Amino acid sequence: MLSVREIQEQDIPHIIHYWTSASDDHLIGMGVDVTKMPAPEAWTDILSAQLSQSYDQKQSYCTIWQVDGKAVGHCNVTNIVFGEHAYMHLHLWQSPDRRMGHGRELVRLSLPYFFRNMKLQRLFSAPYALNPAPNRTLEQAGFRFVKEYTGIPGSFSFEQQAKLWEMSREVFEEL
Repeated sequence: MLSVREIQEQDIPHIIHYWTSASDDHLIGMGVDVTKMPAPEAWTDILSAQLSQSYDQKQSYCTIWQVDGKAVGHCNVTNIVFGEHAYMHLHLWQSPDRRMGHGRELVRLSLPYFFRNMKLQRLFSAPYALNPAPNRTLEQAGFRFVKEYTGIPGSFSFEQQAKLWEMSREVFEEL
């Protein structure tokens, strides 16, 4: 049984553990510049802020992915322009939970949180072009491929080839 919910205080240590315990190879495979990673205390501040802010004040907004009631990952949006657009990131925390085919449905279950609560018109995602899993997941979830480009797609990313994906409110409403 797959489900999604908003982040809660008890999720913060799990997200921090995911980022701080990941191997450099795993992080680099996602396009992460390991020298840009925040310290655990900064992660706590970033994630805790979401819990008390109204939707229109959030700079980041996170959902928790669950399988059979157990938290297994998170999906968040950043670069939010409330009422307009945001950029989505997707993460399964443990290797055994990856490649199970859950990503597409977990992304789809997260979409109502982002489109409705953040009043989005468009949702983007720009994963590392050399990381096939999120690119495949986005396509299967109904995102439209826009372009491949060289740039720095996230605040913790190195310069890379990224694939830009988009979902409009109209497409979301049809799902």
